[in-house]
Amino acid sequence: MKTVIMAGGKGSRIQEVNSEVPKPMIPICGKPVLRYQIESLVRQGFRDIILVIGHLGKQIEEYFGDGSKYEAVISYIREETPLGTAGALYYLRGMIREDFLLLNGDIIFHVDLRRFAQAHKEHKALVTIYTHPNDHPYDSGVIAADESGCVTSWLSREEERLWYKNRVNAGLHMISPGLLERFTEVKRLDLDRDILKPLIPERQLYVYDSPEYVKDMGTPERYQAVARDMESGIVAQRSLVYRQKAIFLDRDGTINRYVGFLTNIDDMELIDGAAKAVRLVNESGYLAIIVTNQPVIARGEVSVEELRNIHNKLETLLGREGAYVDDIFYCPHHPAGGYDGERKEYKKECVCRKPKPGMLLLAAQKYHIDLRQSWMIGDSESDMEAGRAAGCRVAYLGEQKDNGTPSYRNLLECIRDIVQGAKSE
Repeated sequence: MKTVIMAGGKGSRIQEVNSEVPKPMIPICGKPVLRYQIESLVRQGFRDIILVIGHLGKQIEEYFGDGSKYEAVISYIREETPLGTAGALYYLRGMIREDFLLLNGDIIFHVDLRRFAQAHKEHKALVTIYTHPNDHPYDSGVIAADESGCVTSWLSREEERLWYKNRVNAGLHMISPGLLERFTEVKRLDLDRDILKPLIPERQLYVYDSPEYVKDMGTPERYQAVARDMESGIVAQRSLVYRQKAIFLDRDGTINRYVGFLTNIDDMELIDGAAKAVRLVNESGYLAIIVTNQPVIARGEVSVEELRNIHNKLETLLGREGAYVDDIFYCPHHPAGGYDGERKEYKKECVCRKPKPGMLLLAAQKYHIDLRQSWMIGDSESDMEAGRAAGCRVAYLGEQKDNGTPSYRNLLECIRDIVQGAKSE
């Protein structure tokens, strides 16, 4: 599979860090961003690389040459005039006849690309974009998709929005060659606005959602954050090629205020310090995954769509404070009958309702999680039982228990202790 890297941008926002080199050549921990990208690609067998260069592009060409030094085969498309983030794709017509990977040149990533490619193959769409949560969704375009992964909307940061799922385009794209037929002339084009968004009504744009490490370094603040992650080792460990560790979180009474059965979105409020605690999880290298029983679905008190909106509000509130969850698993079942408006298809015994460990086991399968190195945190004994049954360590939020289970007054205190303990192991 060929890889095309858009490395021609000027990078006006990052120039205060280094204006003497093109943006993809700004070093992080002594090595250019673009070199990290190429080395990551080569490790996974993606050796056929096309670099689109423009601003100060000669420096890139002189550094990488034909790619043989890096066990790659590198060719170049040279923009004589800036063509935006997509205009140069016109020159790929006739050159590429199979699916290819398109990357932004200003990102550091550690991603299992074969999983990504397989997802695109299964979608049978023109484009599959890699999406993930980030710590600044309010400053990003937010993408919504249906259960199949087909994109239903794409809200830019300028557009009005209320509650939304924290999922943004990470700058990696799997593209079918049929898309190139739409480039009929050389002109300046914006990839998102002019190429990808028009695919939505055609149902030709899908997402591949993953919690693996992808961050752009397009501003001085994000550059510094990527450098810290590189130095701490978080970048190296986050590919799903490797076993992950997770902190599983109950929802009600752990992250948001307990109000009994939460059926009204207005009652979704974060507990003080919860967002800060989740942000510590994000920074630690653990995945942050919510696992919650939601019998209100079976009881007919909340629809699946209403629950999705409640979770969207939760993600929005976390995002406003720079925190995010990597996924939310919920059990909609409830075995007991006799409720007005109950939904019989959900009235059954299941393997996912805590204290059973089904949600944790499903998450472990999806994200290659080592449960023995993971934690379950909650405010009920059913949370503790589910965690133990899955093989996790457990931590209880509430009064000290007599059975040896670590107990904490609140989530922030608990996460601080776990993260500090992980650092000392």
